[in-house]
Amino acid sequence: MFTVLFQCFLFTSFVLFSNGFYVPGVAPVEYKKGQRIEVKAVKMTSIHTQLPYEYYSLPLCLPKNGTFVYKSENLGEVLRGDRIVNTPYEVHMAENIKCRLLCHQKNNPINWSVEESEKVASRIEHEYFVHLLIDNLPVATRIVSIETGERTIEQGYRLGFMTKGKAYINNHLKLLLKYHKHSQDSYRVVGFEVETFSIDKDELTFLDDFGCQFASNLKPQLVNEDTGTKLYFTYSVEWGESDISWASRWDIYLGMKDVQIHWFSIVNSIVVLFFLSGILTMIMVRTLRRDIARYNSDESIDDMMEETGWKLVHGDVFRPPPKRMLFAAVIGSGIQVFLMTLITIFIAMLGMLSPASRGALMTAAIFLYVFMGLVAGYYSARLYTTMKGKQWKQAAFLTATIYPAIVFGTCFFLNFFIMGKHSSGAVPFSTMMALLCLWFCISLPLVYLGYYFGIRKQPFQHPVRTNFIPRKVPEQVWYMNIFICVLMAGILPFGAVFIELFFIFNALWENQFYYLFGFLFLVFIILMISVSQISIVMVYFQLCGEDYHWWWKSFIVSGGSAVYILIYSIFYFFTKLEITEFIPTLLYIGYTGLMVLTFWLLTGTMGFFAAYMFIMKIYGAVKID
Repeated sequence: MFTVLFQCFLFTSFVLFSNGFYVPGVAPVEYKKGQRIEVKAVKMTSIHTQLPYEYYSLPLCLPKNGTFVYKSENLGEVLRGDRIVNTPYEVHMAENIKCRLLCHQKNNPINWSVEESEKVASRIEHEYFVHLLIDNLPVATRIVSIETGERTIEQGYRLGFMTKGKAYINNHLKLLLKYHKHSQDSYRVVGFEVETFSIDKDELTFLDDFGCQFASNLKPQLVNEDTGTKLYFTYSVEWGESDISWASRWDIYLGMKDVQIHWFSIVNSIVVLFFLSGILTMIMVRTLRRDIARYNSDESIDDMMEETGWKLVHGDVFRPPPKRMLFAAVIGSGIQVFLMTLITIFIAMLGMLSPASRGALMTAAIFLYVFMGLVAGYYSARLYTTMKGKQWKQAAFLTATIYPAIVFGTCFFLNFFIMGKHSSGAVPFSTMMALLCLWFCISLPLVYLGYYFGIRKQPFQHPVRTNFIPRKVPEQVWYMNIFICVLMAGILPFGAVFIELFFIFNALWENQFYYLFGFLFLVFIILMISVSQISIVMVYFQLCGEDYHWWWKSFIVSGGSAVYILIYSIFYFFTKLEITEFIPTLLYIGYTGLMVLTFWLLTGTMGFFAAYMFIMKIYGAVKID
């Protein structure tokens, strides 16, 4: 019933998205005919290098006054490598331009040196795309397949192309703009596409100082790495009226491609849930119910001892694990990651994190993680005191620093390599200081505050007492080996998230938009349920083998799907990406490693709490003599 209701809710959400729903607080900008519309540049990107560069990292045309102004950026934009800046393109609402020089008069071409030409040719060879904005709408290039005739959309436009080992630059842009007439004198921008051309400087015919014209099938503009390059940059503007409403102008970027695959993923995940639920039903209804009834009957102790092993360890099952401080810190960090992920996906599903607000998703995730330190500290403290921990201040510090230190240290290390490439993806020193302030001035005190309240609460009450002398654990069967358990426990949750994982990887590493957060939220709920069920099953089998060391094992085994994500990321690298250089490979390894670690924390924490509640329930249901 829950699944059906949630699917109805999901369908309603996407109907809203596709019929004019737009993020609250973002209002359309209305223009008068002939009014100037600023064209901005965001960055240049390549899926081969994974290193973004700012627009003016190449010797391109500057604005008329020779200076460029960067737009104020949020934290997410800085971390994404966005550097939004003004450009010399002059566009006016509903006014066409046939051909115009961008920044130079006739007979006065741009003259690139050999070094500059080599730099441009290198970017073209690595298939860099340029990303522009008009009215906060990103530029797109429409590609038509020669074989199938299928039309696809590429974000941005290609800087140039390679032919027979030579680089040619796309130095003429045809801006295809669409407007929606809101009223008699009010226009809204609803479409921004571009057609690219490469035109040799000798093929241009000048009409006046800035006007130009050219024929079709002209000689392309070569980037000469031997003697330098002389060229002109030109552009044209073509407006057209459209029935597309302003609220639906992002549809070409966010359209639900391969929606049947997503629904197949959901159905597949639900089948996995039913399979796990069937196993749990057999355990809970048949085995456990029968065992508990026998334990609570008047049968002799000897009869009960012969039945099963999970009650035999009642005096040790709640014995604190080794390295309890580290365990409490890891679980606290997992709670922080879990709450951040759940709330971020839920808000994004409601449309609150529109792609029009660049970097909003990453900014929201960072701030949610920081402020969730209060809840993480509280529950980590409750768990730590339950495990009879005494050094709560050290435990709080470890909780607040163990995961952020790994993330910050890895990113700080990788940042040196990015800075060495002069990429806009390099995090500035001021941003690093801001992140450190968020960590030490907000997150750390909130974790301590949560610990302060948590240690003053009563520890979690266990239904049975712990013996003074630990029971000897018998030799376990081969399939209860922790490595085998990790592989067995991880395969089903990974199957539940596999399809969405593919699209998320495409968004991260191939510069695509991902906005199917309704599907992602449903998959996250399915993941949470499947991990919890797997954890309960594995812990039950472990206790039946009279092995009461379940604390760490429940966490490690529940995170087993992260192993499959690691394997998939390696497969994705070799089959989907075309990265051959050292630094992009290092970036992929580093960021993917952090992703796997975060997923392990997330799923491991889910599984631990599910196993903890299960054990509390079954041992609270029997009478212990």
